[in-house]
Amino acid sequence: MVEGAQLEQAEAGKRYEVFHTDCPARDMVDHVTSRWGIWVLISLRSNDLRFFELRDSIQGISEKMLAQTLRALVEDGLIRREVAPTTPPQVTYGLTEFGQDIGEPLTDLFDRITKRLPADQRPPRNG
Repeated sequence: MVEGAQLEQAEAGKRYEVFHTDCPARDMVDHVTSRWGIWVLISLRSNDLRFFELRDSIQGISEKMLAQTLRALVEDGLIRREVAPTTPPQVTYGLTEFGQDIGEPLTDLFDRITKRLPADQRPPRNG
């Protein structure tokens, strides 16, 4: 079972009024650029993860905030939620095509920052 909203593309030539408070694109930008939204999208860039794998990959996020962030990104159609019919159910999260498209510039931004970060400011590597 896959859950997630699908946004219809605007008619040719029609643009969203992103500076208007009622604009649906504005809500999505808020979700993507929220404190945890960016990290969830970056964490899912390479492969699908289960809830606890995601939680472990994003240090500092609480289970409550992860659940809220995932719910918003699923509703926006950026992340898909797949539930395997097992006991207990296995829930896996992954990027939709739209989520991959949105996540690419975020990953690029993250990579640019980490490449330019001075060596004395980088965290020590494990291993």
